[in-house]
Amino acid sequence: MSKKSDKVENTAQEENVKAAEAATEVREETASAENSESNTSEEVSEVDKLKAEVEDLKNQNLRLYAEFENFRKRNARERVELSTTANREVLAALLPILDDFKRALSNVSEEEKETEVAKGLGLISSKLHETLKQKGLKPMENTVGKKFDVDFMEAITKIPAPTPDMAGKVIDEIEAGYMIGEKILRYAKVVVADGEPQS
Repeated sequence: MSKKSDKVENTAQEENVKAAEAATEVREETASAENSESNTSEEVSEVDKLKAEVEDLKNQNLRLYAEFENFRKRNARERVELSTTANREVLAALLPILDDFKRALSNVSEEEKETEVAKGLGLISSKLHETLKQKGLKPMENTVGKKFDVDFMEAITKIPAPTPDMAGKVIDEIEAGYMIGEKILRYAKVVVADGEPQS
């Protein structure tokens, strides 16, 4: 009997050992499953964080690109404005010289028109006009006989109208007006006929 009881005891011990091993295995599998679930959720949250970070970096990149494009456009616009302003100042400084040429040519008598000096003066004047035209300067239309327009003209003085139809119109142009593109560089300085004609 002792052999049987030893066998039963051994079998019981083996079953206890197997049960303990099975319990340990179940605990390990449960812990492993919990770890893998927590690892999976940690991996998912890590992936979400990385996706959010990539999206944030993309947005930053787009903003920086847009800022750079705006800077580039603003810089180009400022360069053009600076060039235009510099041109404007130089051209404005040359207008009195154009006026002097115009006065000099208008005071040349018929006999003097054929002299070399008069021809040279005319040639220099036309070259200067052509060069300034290439730089964007253009004279306003002749204002004599037209209705006075404050947008393009500056009245130097008013005189009585010689005829009723000349009232409010330009009688004489003292200085021609000039434009650069669509902007006025100098208003035409004019004499305007005032109201009633002189009797």
